[in-house]
Amino acid sequence: MRLTRVTLFFIAFIIALGFYQLARYFLADVEPQTYQATEEMMVDAAHLLAEIVEADMRAGDLRGDELAAAFDAARARRFDARIYEYRKTAVGIHAYITDAKGTVVFDSENGRRTGMDFGDMRDVSLTLKGKYGARSSRETPNDHTTSVLYVAAPIGDPASPIGVLTVFKPQLDVMPLVRERRRIIYTACALIGGGILFLIAAVFLWLFRPIGRITDYARAVERGERPPKPRIGIGREVNTLASALDSMRDALEGRQYAERYIRTLTHEMKSPLAAIRGAAELLDEDMPAETRKRFLENILAETSRSERLINRLLELSAIESRKSLDSVRELDCLEIVHRAIEQARPLAEIAGVPIETDFPDHPALIHGDAFILRATVTNLLENAIDFSPRGGAIVIRLSFNESQAVLAIRDHGPGIPDYARERVFERFYSLRHHGHGRKGTGLGLTLVREAAELHGGSIALDPAPGGGTVARLALPLA
Repeated sequence: MRLTRVTLFFIAFIIALGFYQLARYFLADVEPQTYQATEEMMVDAAHLLAEIVEADMRAGDLRGDELAAAFDAARARRFDARIYEYRKTAVGIHAYITDAKGTVVFDSENGRRTGMDFGDMRDVSLTLKGKYGARSSRETPNDHTTSVLYVAAPIGDPASPIGVLTVFKPQLDVMPLVRERRRIIYTACALIGGGILFLIAAVFLWLFRPIGRITDYARAVERGERPPKPRIGIGREVNTLASALDSMRDALEGRQYAERYIRTLTHEMKSPLAAIRGAAELLDEDMPAETRKRFLENILAETSRSERLINRLLELSAIESRKSLDSVRELDCLEIVHRAIEQARPLAEIAGVPIETDFPDHPALIHGDAFILRATVTNLLENAIDFSPRGGAIVIRLSFNESQAVLAIRDHGPGIPDYARERVFERFYSLRHHGHGRKGTGLGLTLVREAAELHGGSIALDPAPGGGTVARLALPLA
């Protein structure tokens, strides 16, 4: 993934650099091309005006006043010419005329150049030599915004002209066109380059974000969690990969699950079966009635333990084999708790442990599987009964917070030792019961934790004030 990101970064960098160079190439040509187009128009204007004044120049009767009035009237005109995105509202061209020696005999800018010797100016000197004359000069040497374009045309025979007519135009008049073309180039490069970068980002998100989710999913499975198959959009390839991983997970978990349960069930059943067999063999011998009764009680106790072990394994396997709840419906948590109490009450009566309740008057609606939740609460109750001394009451309370229903079951037993607090939810880990001193199946709290996680809830065992333990089962409200 890191190499892919670096590769995509370099691709994006190369594209950005390419568009930058392309923009520089086009921008470098904008100003010269605009000035070339302007100069071409000025060449036409210069030759047209030169043809108009040629007759007067030959007659020695240049009507400068009329020509100046025509320029003044043209500059006074106001119009609205839309040249694509450029808006022109006034005439910006001027002209001056020199004689065959290069002396200015007419200037359209209020005659301020009249009488000056322009024989050394490129536009005049080259034209008088029969060549194309043009120049660009600044009115103020240190200010580039005062640049003016000059284009000259010969008056009379180009090989031996009787004068020169030069038209000139400030470069600022054409700068709006330059700026507009630059804006178009910037916009085009930004849109095209941004579009390509957007497509690269979209491809990255389309392909590699789902792969990241699949990676997180695989790591969660590796940690022993049971996450649902991730939602990764509609990409066919990544969905096929996710489905294949999910199927592989199911197959591996099924095989490992069967192997683990066969191994653990065999191990856990050895002890009660050995005790039952030993007691049964001794019953054949002649022994006092009291001893025979004790052996029979051991057989019954170990048989009951084996039965509970098998039942708990069946319940746990039914929960652990699920990745999510198959059938979820709205349930009343109070009703589930009442059913669990009725199921556990005979065990409590035998153990001499009273059950006290503190429930709200209104229903506690949750979403879940009634069978699993009833088994969960029953296991918590049986666990509390097993570790309670005779006469030590179990208190069951149901409360609410903003989003959860919290079932608290408090016993008055010895509590959980510090060394066992982190392990009580492990499979087959159990402490000795308070009354008979034997260990439980070690599956009850494991089943409770699995059921809580399956319902999006949590389970916690905390020390109770004054001794004992409080088991808190939190489930989301409907």
